[in-house]
Amino acid sequence: MRYLLFFSVLLSLPVMAQLSLTGEQQNYLRRNPQVSLCVDPDWVPFETLDSQGRHEGIAADLLRLLASRAGLNLRIHPTRNWEASLAASRAGDCQLLSFLNQSAERDAWLLFTDPIFNDGNVLISREEHPRVDDLAEFVGSRMALPAGTSVETRLRRDYPGLEIILTESEAQALALVNERKAELTMRSLTVAAYTIKKEGWFNLKIAGQVQGYDNLFRIGVLRSEPVLRDILNQAIATLTPEEVNGIVNRHVAIRVESPTDYRLFFQLLVVFGVILLSNLFWVARLRRANRQLEAQSLFDVLTGLANRKQLNGFSQVCFELSRRHERPMAVVMFDIDYFKKVNDQLGHLAGDKVLKEVAELLSASVRKGDCLGRWGGEEFLLICPETTQESAMRSAERILEKMRHCRFSTGQAYTLSAGVAQLAPGESLDELIQRADDALYAAKAAGRDRVCAANPVPAPDLA
Repeated sequence: MRYLLFFSVLLSLPVMAQLSLTGEQQNYLRRNPQVSLCVDPDWVPFETLDSQGRHEGIAADLLRLLASRAGLNLRIHPTRNWEASLAASRAGDCQLLSFLNQSAERDAWLLFTDPIFNDGNVLISREEHPRVDDLAEFVGSRMALPAGTSVETRLRRDYPGLEIILTESEAQALALVNERKAELTMRSLTVAAYTIKKEGWFNLKIAGQVQGYDNLFRIGVLRSEPVLRDILNQAIATLTPEEVNGIVNRHVAIRVESPTDYRLFFQLLVVFGVILLSNLFWVARLRRANRQLEAQSLFDVLTGLANRKQLNGFSQVCFELSRRHERPMAVVMFDIDYFKKVNDQLGHLAGDKVLKEVAELLSASVRKGDCLGRWGGEEFLLICPETTQESAMRSAERILEKMRHCRFSTGQAYTLSAGVAQLAPGESLDELIQRADDALYAAKAAGRDRVCAANPVPAPDLA
């Protein structure tokens, strides 16, 4: 049996200056010739325990590098799975817990080092599954997740409508999606790409990404060992991006079985061809995923309207053109009246439906060339180039009239309030939007379901 390593990067470990350890930290190292470590025994390519109990993988190499710089000697405390490692850590059987996310639950018995490795979590589905812009829309969907992870805890809290199916491993979670026994799984991008490629599950795809669910992997240290945590943080501060990337790249390996030497060359050609085709496939898929993520970065995931980033860009262009050519420009700020009552009385899912339906009504009512977007919460902003305040007022009045006669999926009617402002000489873009916002609040204070014009900009004092 021969092992051939493709695209490996030789990891160079430069001699680093010694850590500036305090007397207390040096005494700790003398008193603790060995430090016990619990790991996930089945989390390829991050970490695994081989048949001889050796710790292998990305996390293993990073921890060995940190230990060598800190002067620590690590001793593996073997367990059968990740849940058993968590239990052993809680019981105090191991001083360190390898490569995990910090969470409120784990804070009860662990201190955490600074992050060692950042890796995004992505949603994985079969090819035919629709893109996931908002996970809250997939109520009742089955989500396969390895047991004992921080992602499981957070998803149960943030998306109670999901049906969580617990598995014993990363590969099993992906297998359930592949076999249509679950619609989705959320896994580390590194692990997902590695497992899908290894198992040949090319009918799976990246279906989306949930903001705020990235992995910031750290080392967990028993709360009784703050000195050990501080020593590790000093070692982590010496890591360079090149060293981390080198370790990651070392684990992109292909194993080839070769019964006889004279067949090796032809096997290499076949394997290289498979790798090349596979890489081309993944490049195309990642490009498509990047295009989807780029589009998502410009649009509000709930309503499909322009988000604040796109509104800011469009309004800045209109502002500069208006200034350069001395042309009018107006903005309209809309707000759904008494929207809090919708969420309080009918629930947030009903509130989301109302927001979508209001967005559809507004989209159907604005002119081509204008830019409508969700400003935040139940507020919408309309940017109107080549438009005077009077014209914007008339447009806003027409929209409010349509809103009064519209019936929503909740069976109720709702109204809008609006504030309108036209760009004044010498006024900044932020000041223009603030005047529209002030006019909106004036409309609210005057009884709602009305349009108010912004107060004019005071003339400069030339005295």
